[in-house]
Amino acid sequence: MSIIRVALDVPLSTLFDYFVSEAMQIEIGQRVLVPFGRKQVLGIAMEWAESSDLAAGRIKPLAQVLDDVPPLPQDMLTLLRFCSDYYHFPLGMTALSALPARLRALEPVKFKQALDYALSAAGKALDVATLPKRRVVQLRILQALREAPLSGAQLRSLSPSAPAALKGLMEAGWVEACAPVPRITHTFNDAHALTAEQRRAVDAVTAQNGYGCFLLHGITGSGKTEVYVHLMHEMLQRQGQVLLLVPEINLTPQLENYFRSRFPDVDLVSLHSGLADGERAQNWLKAQSGEARIVLGTRLSVFTPLPKLGLILVDEEHDPSFKQQDGLRYSARDVAIFRANQRGVSIVLGSATPSLESWHNAQSGRYCLLKLTQRAVQPATLPVVRCMDVTKLPLQEGLSEPLLTAIEARLQRKEQSLIFINRRGYSPVLMCSACGWLSECKHCAGKLVLHMKDRSLRCHHCGHQQRVPPACPTCGDVDLKPVGIGTQRLEETLQSRFPEARILRVDRDSTRNKGTWNAMRKQIHDGEADILIGTQMLAKGHDFPNLTLVGVISPDGALYSSDFRASEKLFAQLTQVGGRAGRADKAGEVIVQSAFPNHPLFQALRAHDYESWAKTLLAERTLAGLPPFAFQALLSAESKDEQLVLKFLHQARHCAEQVGSEVEIYGVVPAAMPKRANHHRAQLLVQSDARKTLQLFLRIWKPELDTLSSQKIRWSLDIDPMEY
Repeated sequence: MSIIRVALDVPLSTLFDYFVSEAMQIEIGQRVLVPFGRKQVLGIAMEWAESSDLAAGRIKPLAQVLDDVPPLPQDMLTLLRFCSDYYHFPLGMTALSALPARLRALEPVKFKQALDYALSAAGKALDVATLPKRRVVQLRILQALREAPLSGAQLRSLSPSAPAALKGLMEAGWVEACAPVPRITHTFNDAHALTAEQRRAVDAVTAQNGYGCFLLHGITGSGKTEVYVHLMHEMLQRQGQVLLLVPEINLTPQLENYFRSRFPDVDLVSLHSGLADGERAQNWLKAQSGEARIVLGTRLSVFTPLPKLGLILVDEEHDPSFKQQDGLRYSARDVAIFRANQRGVSIVLGSATPSLESWHNAQSGRYCLLKLTQRAVQPATLPVVRCMDVTKLPLQEGLSEPLLTAIEARLQRKEQSLIFINRRGYSPVLMCSACGWLSECKHCAGKLVLHMKDRSLRCHHCGHQQRVPPACPTCGDVDLKPVGIGTQRLEETLQSRFPEARILRVDRDSTRNKGTWNAMRKQIHDGEADILIGTQMLAKGHDFPNLTLVGVISPDGALYSSDFRASEKLFAQLTQVGGRAGRADKAGEVIVQSAFPNHPLFQALRAHDYESWAKTLLAERTLAGLPPFAFQALLSAESKDEQLVLKFLHQARHCAEQVGSEVEIYGVVPAAMPKRANHHRAQLLVQSDARKTLQLFLRIWKPELDTLSSQKIRWSLDIDPMEY
């Protein structure tokens, strides 16, 4: 009997040995069922073993090999091993978390045969002019199928009601289902002529032979997506697959529809948490078989097997959403760079405000810098940025008169305005004007946010909710005042100031239900909204041609934040949100309300000068010895008992000092939010000026941490942390 080593979803940094009978056919990378304790669990066969450290009597036989889907390829297993090793996370948990949920189930997967749809003989003979004009979607489908057979997903991209229209066409005998035909060529709708800068960027990437990392630094509206489209076209002509990573699920439907319109007969799939488990697994398997030529997805898509991978694109590469904040705390951008290097293909990181790490790598020559300095649509120009000093202006519920006047001018010109504030709810806190009582969350170190619509106080950290008290719980005074501004309060204020205006609030509360955000986006595009009020959901990637004014409320908090990345994130956020204005032939304007209008950040923002701002920040980081000039690992712990947390972290610090490596070990400190959901939280930072030194230290320190008593404590180790 042979021995195979299996990765299991358990928090142990080891593989598990099992006997394989000669009757069993098994390949490395296959999913298997094995006995573990008293139950059967799913694992992945990782490697054969010559012998085992266990006595033969203790090795159990493999229960079943699941051969319903192809095994994970070797390059994928190598990638998973790298992630486990670099992020110091158990290999089994790393490998299993990379699979779609449907493939982590114990029973074999059964899928319906994917079908294409084509015109029948009767459909080809049909004179569409005889059909009633009100059958818009049916006519659109017939027209599209005249060109070539299409998949269900491609038909759905023509219209949300395509399935019902298709059913009618099939019942009439004009359309029939058929087996998918592999497509070797593809149609490319070359709708836009490239600018000289875009052409140079495309040529630089396509000329690259083997691995190359390119940083595409393009101002907002400079046509980075158009560069992606032309690079995809080049790669599809070479029969390769393209992986495009986007930071947020909200951006996927919009991009998916756009790419489908440019490549109508290419099999494109999307992968994100908004899909049903079955659909996500089916899309994943299409990518693994090579059938899906373009894969568009959020961070977990970086682990999708792609046999013909030819190019990786990372849009908005600076976005913190690419960093996973629990479980395997990987950075999808960094894993994508490793994967491109491993496969010998090009990777393009696109952003108007690159992360300082990527910018530093481009400046030092590790990445190739490509620039887009002009807006792609002529005569569109960058918006004018004005900073209003709120210390010298009277404010009406957080809005200055110049901003209100600017909104009024847009309403008269039938143009759209966007008011950006990164606080949902009505106001961040409720206060008693008599005794100073504040609406604090009893489970967290945060405040309860007032939501006026349902008269509730909600914690945005732990989800605790309670009714607004009729009087102050401390002194009984009934004069409770909302303090500060949230999206709901702005909505109320603007509605009373501009009663005729159509106001649309876009935040996590208003888009909670499935499909709401897509409907809102259509409303904005169709000109059915005059004033948009939104959080960062509206800040990036969206193209609203009639939007000409952006107002930014209360951005100053980041200027005195304890997070050293706060000003970098704020500049990126304000550049992104400001970039929504004036993307077509109408001039755009951005009004920022700040108490510090002459701060270097706002000066750089006014000048649209990312480079000088990045230079300032890099100089600060050099002096302070912070990333990208240092490499960090953050040990975080939380428990309902604060003393247990501190004891664990002090023991961990003692272990770190015993290792005696060339790393800086900082003191144990409370987390930025010291208490959340009744758990006390603290952390310990270790840092080195060399990545290799830090990794050598972690290889000794992590096993020591595993041996520490950590009952009633949750702890995690975050390599290259983004949040502190």
